[in-house]
Amino acid sequence: MNCSDVRQARGRAGREAGRRSEVLAALWLMTRGYRILGFRLKTRQAEIDLLALRGKVLAVVEIKPRTSLLAALETVTLEQRQRLRRAGLALAAGRPAGARRCDGSPRSHGPRAGQTPKAYSRRREGRLRGRAG
Repeated sequence: MNCSDVRQARGRAGREAGRRSEVLAALWLMTRGYRILGFRLKTRQAEIDLLALRGKVLAVVEIKPRTSLLAALETVTLEQRQRLRRAGLALAAGRPAGARRCDGSPRSHGPRAGQTPKAYSRRREGRLRGRAG
């Protein structure tokens, strides 16, 4: 097996793991009353891994399969969070009923899996970068 084959196999395994994580996240959201609107949506601002709606809350979910919530949060940069927020707000503005709130919700997998509501709010972004919010 040469280097190219190894890279292709790793890439394929990574894509499969990502898709499994998307399905798990969608199932988790559905158990909490969210309706899944789409997977891997491309917008001008960003690609949204998972889009879900519950009432007037539009959840823009970036899937990062990691063993801890902190590791998942650290992999999404401030710039990515801002792009995802803009993409979610643009989608919400285009909806006739209009979602009132657009939340980012990181998920982790493993022994201490968790979810943080409003994890991408402007106030928390400062805390994640080491500044008081």
